[in-house]
Amino acid sequence: MTDLPGPGPEERLPAPRPDLAPVRVDRLSSPPSTRRFGLTGERAAQIVRQSGASRWAAFLGVSFVAIFVLVYYFYEVGFPAVADSGRMVKSQQDQIVTDVSRGYRLYQANCARCHGEQGQGGIGPILNDQMKLLAHLNPQYLKNVLQVGGRYVCGDANSLMPAWEQPLGPLNYQEVNELIAWLRAPTDLTFEGVDPATGEPAEISGWRDANFVQPPTATPVPACWTDAFAQPSTAPSASPAPSGSAAPSEAPAGTVIKISAQNIAFDISEIEVPAGQPFQIEFTNNDAGIPHNVAIHEGSPTGPAVWTGEIVNGVTTITYDVPALPAGTYGFICTVHPNMTGTLTAK
Repeated sequence: MTDLPGPGPEERLPAPRPDLAPVRVDRLSSPPSTRRFGLTGERAAQIVRQSGASRWAAFLGVSFVAIFVLVYYFYEVGFPAVADSGRMVKSQQDQIVTDVSRGYRLYQANCARCHGEQGQGGIGPILNDQMKLLAHLNPQYLKNVLQVGGRYVCGDANSLMPAWEQPLGPLNYQEVNELIAWLRAPTDLTFEGVDPATGEPAEISGWRDANFVQPPTATPVPACWTDAFAQPSTAPSASPAPSGSAAPSEAPAGTVIKISAQNIAFDISEIEVPAGQPFQIEFTNNDAGIPHNVAIHEGSPTGPAVWTGEIVNGVTTITYDVPALPAGTYGFICTVHPNMTGTLTAK
């Protein structure tokens, strides 16, 4: 029992609620006048027209993309049966020319002093020899030489050629690749450069003859370039033994021409000898460790060889016995260093 005032317990129970019918609520907020139920014929036809137009637009879009991709593919890689028609091929060729031209400038700035402006040799070995360029001076061999220096070639720890590739040298890997590209450039690759002899713009071409074929009688290129001078030159000669052997009996006493070589150059550029008479050349090589000789060519230093003297390493002196020469103009040259030339007159 409770003493609280108010209704009794029965009156405090939840009051029963009458049953109410559910009220329909529209899901759309727009007025009924704006809604249509079902499709009319006109509406259906409109939907079909719109769907067909969309499919046609999609077809045209896909076709355009497919044609664009196909055309762009052939533009990049080239059309079948059309040589060098692709942009990528032309771009690659342009890049090769760019690398070779940069390598040429690097060569003239860093290598020409020892190897010659045209690779004809000097303090260092000849580089433009076709037998060497055929296989011996391959890219990997050149890269090894540039990485460690001249000691890689002959095993000479005192080689004058330093390492050129970083970190031991000044050239980065890209410059080394460009230098190798120039050394291996074919003769049919040309570009605009500067002629080192004149300092004027000129068309420069590579050294390697892509059509060169090794003669059947050719011997392997020596692993060490100084070994090439271990034997006398085999160039054509008018005398049976172009060396400093005993003088022929008809050699007149007193007809001796003195020539010396120093700093990769002859000390005289013009000499005169008696025509129709044998004579002697007293040749002194003053370049320590560098091979030189004297050879006589008809007309000019680039003409046919008439007589070739033995190659000797300096410092040394040798006396050559030269057979009689008909009256005329000749050129004398060092066969090791074709930039060493002069004029000989027989009269």
